[in-house]
Amino acid sequence: MASVSPTSTVVEPPLAEYSRFVQRVRRRHADLLPLLAQGVPDGASIQALIEALLATGRPLPSALRIARQLVLERLAVLDVEQHARLEDVTSAMTALAETTLEAALAEARAQESERHGQPRTAAGEPIEFWIVGMGKLGARELNVSSDIDLIYVYEEDGETDGAVPISAHEYFAKVAKRLYALIGDTTDDGFVFRVDLALRPNGNSGPPVVSLSMLETYFYAQGREWERFAWLKSRVVAPRAAVTSGRALQLRDLVTPFVYRRYLDYGVFEGLRQLHLRIREEAQRRAAGRPERANDVKLSRGGIREIEFIVQLLQVVRGGHFPEIRTRSTLRALQKLTAHGLMAPATAERLARAYTFLRRVEHRIQYLDDQQTHLLPTADGDLGWIARSMELTCSADACELLDRLGETREFVALEFDALLHDGRSPPTRGNGCRSCGGTPLPVDDEGFLAKLPGELGQRVRQWVQQPKVQALRDDSKLRLARLVQRAAEAVERQSCTPEAALRFIDWLEPLMRRESYFALLVERPEVQARLLRLLGLARWPMRYLMRHPGVIDELADRRIIDQRFDRAAFSRELDERHAAWERSGEASEEALLDTLRRAHHAEVFRILVRDVEGHITVEQVADDLSALADAVLERTLHWGWHHLRKKHREVPRFAVIAYGKLGGKELGYGSDLDLVFLFDDEDEGAAETYAGFVRKLITWLTLRTSAGELFDIDTALRPNGNSGLLVTSLQAFERYQLGRGSNTAWTWEHQALTRARFSAGDPSIGVRFEEIRRAVLSAPRDAVALRQEVQAMRDKMRAARPVKDGLFDVKHSPGGMVDAEFAVQFLVLAHGERHPELLDNVGNIALMLRAQDGGLLPAGVGSAAASAYRELRRAQHRARLDEQPTQFPPEQFKESREAVLALWHAVFD
Repeated sequence: MASVSPTSTVVEPPLAEYSRFVQRVRRRHADLLPLLAQGVPDGASIQALIEALLATGRPLPSALRIARQLVLERLAVLDVEQHARLEDVTSAMTALAETTLEAALAEARAQESERHGQPRTAAGEPIEFWIVGMGKLGARELNVSSDIDLIYVYEEDGETDGAVPISAHEYFAKVAKRLYALIGDTTDDGFVFRVDLALRPNGNSGPPVVSLSMLETYFYAQGREWERFAWLKSRVVAPRAAVTSGRALQLRDLVTPFVYRRYLDYGVFEGLRQLHLRIREEAQRRAAGRPERANDVKLSRGGIREIEFIVQLLQVVRGGHFPEIRTRSTLRALQKLTAHGLMAPATAERLARAYTFLRRVEHRIQYLDDQQTHLLPTADGDLGWIARSMELTCSADACELLDRLGETREFVALEFDALLHDGRSPPTRGNGCRSCGGTPLPVDDEGFLAKLPGELGQRVRQWVQQPKVQALRDDSKLRLARLVQRAAEAVERQSCTPEAALRFIDWLEPLMRRESYFALLVERPEVQARLLRLLGLARWPMRYLMRHPGVIDELADRRIIDQRFDRAAFSRELDERHAAWERSGEASEEALLDTLRRAHHAEVFRILVRDVEGHITVEQVADDLSALADAVLERTLHWGWHHLRKKHREVPRFAVIAYGKLGGKELGYGSDLDLVFLFDDEDEGAAETYAGFVRKLITWLTLRTSAGELFDIDTALRPNGNSGLLVTSLQAFERYQLGRGSNTAWTWEHQALTRARFSAGDPSIGVRFEEIRRAVLSAPRDAVALRQEVQAMRDKMRAARPVKDGLFDVKHSPGGMVDAEFAVQFLVLAHGERHPELLDNVGNIALMLRAQDGGLLPAGVGSAAASAYRELRRAQHRARLDEQPTQFPPEQFKESREAVLALWHAVFD
């Protein structure tokens, strides 16, 4: 067919037969084209094609090569003429590679085994050999003229059992050589795939095959940062039986910890930066004097490789903590990164469109002559055909294809540069470091220290004399200097306070052995800027960040301010993470405990940032912290039961009841949890099973792991206190609370019940608990005796919490929050029978207002006390955030104190 010049005014629909490669296939194999089943080729149809070719008398090498040509011809038609999806093309190419490798491996092993026998271990067990697909083959994204990156791995050392025995290593090296001949050699029928083994350990200087133990040693002793990106996409592609049997999972267990580290791995930025620099320099070198080489859709600036690097970098940095973002596929990874807040949806969508566009252009370039090239052709006819096949135009005057390509690559390049910058802040006009620029100096260099301003310079000078600073590597000292310099510049620009900069230095001090956090801040200057602002607002954030430094990564996410805690989304993300741990074979109790802690720490930090920056009220802080605790308890209960060895049912008939601060939804930062555990299960072994389960739950909730702590748990409010059983049947709890029998609850336990609620577990038990609770609170009582008991308990608490003369403690002094809480509890217990509106667990402020509306308090007393209680809570909250005492001069809260005392006298006098 004659090609149509791109300058022609007649636009013909593009046909696959414009491709010189398609023309050759049709001339040579026209009679064989019908052997390939209609539609998109898959593993089954390709296998049937190979068998049909073998049935004509062709040897396997010829059948494999002709099968490849027939599949590519079909894909050219489907892609160019029918606009097949990119995923259809790449999956078909991947199936072609897998099917041909499977056949070639079987042939190669059969030939070697005929002479040498089967390789076996010393115990006589057969040794498996795996072909590991890397890059696009591993990701099932193979392009139409791609080479295949392979690594050959065998299980362990041994010897063959044939007439001429050789070592397993020699045997598999021979198999690998035969494989190359069957797949990679060019014959009269062409080749099947170009084979590249350069990604194996030690590259082209390494042995062609490696054992699992050799690979493990290499990973730990010599594995380089860039190799982690290569192995991210790895998978066993043949033999298929090794995958279906699960035997190849041994390899996954080695690769996963090499690729994904159990921390936020920002140190990998520099490794990828250097790798990308070499790739760009190589691309520029090849393009020198050859301007047409600048249009490389894969390796040039803004090309396919940069999209892959963006995705892989985010995965490697966070994949150790968040297994749910792990995937080999670039397009699926973009979706996962968006779903978990690691990339803006609009950015991910544009990158996905860019990737698809560039890959489709790449395929059309390769359809032309079946060459492994990514360069746009220079011939007008070829360029016009590519444009028309993508429903674009290209003429001598204007070329939509080139315009679209330029826009796409510019967007990708900007996104890549924004992510993989050199970690330096933008230049500023401030001179807080007085000419700190120029050649970078380490943090302990006198020239650097002399340029730091005032008190900051003095603090850093003292700091760098410490042995742990002196022991740091040179690159770490340079990173520290960069961070200190930014802090100085922030003070000069007045974007943070001098006190914040000093707190930043104090925060860095205990992290000297955890250099990944230095890397994080160096790579994310906007995170350091927000951290400095946060440290200037209160002291407690610094304390929290010292205990949980990993949460600073949350500062990179704008949702930290724009959104409130979402319990459903939090639980959903945790379940996705749990499922991802299970898929990766890493769902150990240790991993789950760390997952719970990291998720809780991150969410507490988000709440803390919103709180300190004034975006939510004290009441909203308590609501969110309480909802977060409920969600963590629910997930812990669910996961803990799943991992309980001895259980008699799939779903436990069990519930967690919250008392105290959590029960009243007034939880603060670091508050312990007052919990009671109930079950409603008639199985004869239920009591023993749930007792073991509660011990497991408490361990999961309280154990300090490498990720830190979760909660302190107090179970003293259970029936019979610390001398009672850890878990109580619902029936026994009801008898105890309602005073049926000799073992009954005390008044103070009924006081505690006013703030109790269902928190997690079986909702039906929660409904029954609430019925019991309301029955207890509405039971008739002797008001005089009740008043005396409540007052006696208050006196006992006051004696245990003395306050210095001349000070007012917003919680414990007369007229403080505890007085208001005791007054509310008395009102509920004394009047709940006739005023059911008081039985709702709606918090102290709402109950004061309801008591006033119900005529149980003089007009204005309840509302004044409610306002006072709110103000005292705020004061307590602010003081604790800044690590200040909660005791003040009495006159500072005179009105609030008098309002609470008026409530106390109205209730108890």
